[in-house]
Amino acid sequence: MELSISWPAVVVAVVVGMAIAWAWYSDWGLVGGTWRKLTGISKEDSKRGGKGPFVVLVLSIIATALALAAAYSIASGFFERSSVWLALAVGFAAWLGFSLSTLAQHNGFEQKPARLTMINSAYQLVLFLGMTLAIGLLQ
Repeated sequence: MELSISWPAVVVAVVVGMAIAWAWYSDWGLVGGTWRKLTGISKEDSKRGGKGPFVVLVLSIIATALALAAAYSIASGFFERSSVWLALAVGFAAWLGFSLSTLAQHNGFEQKPARLTMINSAYQLVLFLGMTLAIGLLQ
């Protein structure tokens, strides 16, 4: 079995990931205002944060794209076939096993609002599925 990563697919997955993050959390996005209210992070707080959080976002989305592309390659080799459905299954399994479980643990122990956990975990699900869709279509 050979690990085969399509670099164009990774690049497209990164672009998709950034678009999903913007559409989800920007002040004029799907839940930006609600997210700000639940976290207590104001627009001024975001400005004071500078570019640091954005750099973390970009680096983490790149790492996620690479990990999902590698996981899809491994799954394709194991099942000896490639498909968009397999890519989406990899994205869902990664979200369920790593993202949702970790986020639920942290937010539960940190006693964060359940609504915030739902917003962030739904974002992660859409992120993982969107990125693996791009990978599955292009790999």
